[in-house]
Amino acid sequence: MSQFTHFDAAGQAHMVDVGEKPETRRIAVASGRIRMLPATMAMILQGDAKKGDVLGIARIAAIQGSKRTSELIPLCHPIALTKVGVEFDIDQPDATITCTVTAETVGRTGVEMEALTATSVALLTIYDMCKAVDRGMQISDIRLLEKAGGKSGHWVAA
Repeated sequence: MSQFTHFDAAGQAHMVDVGEKPETRRIAVASGRIRMLPATMAMILQGDAKKGDVLGIARIAAIQGSKRTSELIPLCHPIALTKVGVEFDIDQPDATITCTVTAETVGRTGVEMEALTATSVALLTIYDMCKAVDRGMQISDIRLLEKAGGKSGHWVAA
C-alpha cells in the first residue's frame, strides 16, 4: 500500500505538488443514490414539488458544486473542468434516484473529488427540495466508479 500524499515527512498536512506532472486528459465517474417515499417520487416525476423542477435544479447544483470543490475540500487543487455531465436514473418501484456524474479535465491532477462532490451536492439538493414532504429520505452509496488518466492510469470499481 502506498503512503498518504497529503502529509509531508514531518506529518504535516500540505497540498500535493503537481507542478512536475504532465497534463493529461483525466476523467472520473461517481455515483450515489437517494431513497424516498413512493409519494415523494411521484411528486418529483409529476413536477408537483413546491420548489420546482427537482431534477433540473439538482443537475445545475451538481455542476455548480463540481466547480467549487477546491473551496470545500481543504487540500484539493482548483482545476479547470472541461466537462461535467449529470445523469439521473429513476427506479420508481424502489423509489430511488441514482445520480451519476462524469467530470473531465486536461490537467496535472485528477477529477475524482469534483465528481464525488457533484454527486453529493445533487443528492443533497434533491433532499433539500423534498424535505418538507419526506424528511426520512436516505442518501447512500456515494462512491467513485471509474477514473482514467494520469500516472495511476485507468481504475474501475469492483
